[in-house]
Amino acid sequence: MINPTKSGLGRLERVDVRDAWPGEASHFTPWLAQPENVTLLGEAIGIELEVESQETNVGPYRADILCRDTVNGHYVLVENQLERTDHNHLGQLLSYAAGLQAVSIVWVASHFTDEHRAALDWLNDKTQAGFDFFGLEIELWRIGASQMAPKFNVVSQPNDWSKSVKEQAIAAQSGQFTETQQRHLEFWTQFRKYLEDSGSPVMTNRPSKDHWTNVSVGRTDFSLALFNNFRDRWSGASLMMYGPKGKAHYSLLEAGHRQEIDAVLFLLGDVTWRPKPTRTESDVTVWRRVSPADPATWPQLNSWMAKTLRTMHDLFRPIVKTLDATAFQPIDPLTDDRMSDGPGPSTDRSAPGRDTL
Repeated sequence: MINPTKSGLGRLERVDVRDAWPGEASHFTPWLAQPENVTLLGEAIGIELEVESQETNVGPYRADILCRDTVNGHYVLVENQLERTDHNHLGQLLSYAAGLQAVSIVWVASHFTDEHRAALDWLNDKTQAGFDFFGLEIELWRIGASQMAPKFNVVSQPNDWSKSVKEQAIAAQSGQFTETQQRHLEFWTQFRKYLEDSGSPVMTNRPSKDHWTNVSVGRTDFSLALFNNFRDRWSGASLMMYGPKGKAHYSLLEAGHRQEIDAVLFLLGDVTWRPKPTRTESDVTVWRRVSPADPATWPQLNSWMAKTLRTMHDLFRPIVKTLDATAFQPIDPLTDDRMSDGPGPSTDRSAPGRDTL
């Protein structure tokens, strides 16, 4: 056995959170709202976050931090305490959720009581998909005279797997989903499990009945999308660009990075670049012919999708963070022959977010 003293190893020591943050509103909330610290929080709950505002008015209350999920743009509300949890904060969280229609509620405290942990577990079990509740305890540690280091411990979180399985069973019994929707849910459920079992560092969203699923790429108004077209027999993966700056981001990406992107993506399948001037989104898509409606193709499709997802995530994540829409110089559509949806598989039906078989 190694002797810590003789080996030169230090000993972790717990530090009172008040030593770093004397005041909750004056010290802890501003610290947590900093980008690098929100990143730590997001890593703990598995959601990439961007801060939208602090001390946001919600009815008669003021929410501590309001964030956006970079994948879908949905609200993520963060409420924090530097003491043990109490009923007052639990009530405020529920009021915030109703007032903001927030998708994810994150409650951070120095200590969670058993009853409040159980309350969050109950909410995660009883609420429908799309409403998530997280409970995290904040700790501070140091070794000797070193700097204090924060640590988030998740004490309650939604179980995506159990919710999806439950909804799938209910939908099958009630006839709520069509046969095609049911098959999409089955595919994304087993694909999510495939990623988990293989230890993938990149995960999809909660499985749904839709023909697509989204993955964060680290910036709002960008996402990766995986999708299946049962009717036309092909599957694909796209970098999606949305929002008022989406067309500028697309043009900058194509002008500055197309050669390096094509060199990587053509190893995975056929590639199409689509500015879609009449649509709200633009995309870069890699796709392959397959029969995704047939479960016999799923093992091979799982492997291809997982590899494509990881490759595109590693490729696009650093690039999209460098795109600055203010550097975009608009092109006259009357003289630019690129201003069209361009070639691609079933353009009118292929974009994630549109109905397809």
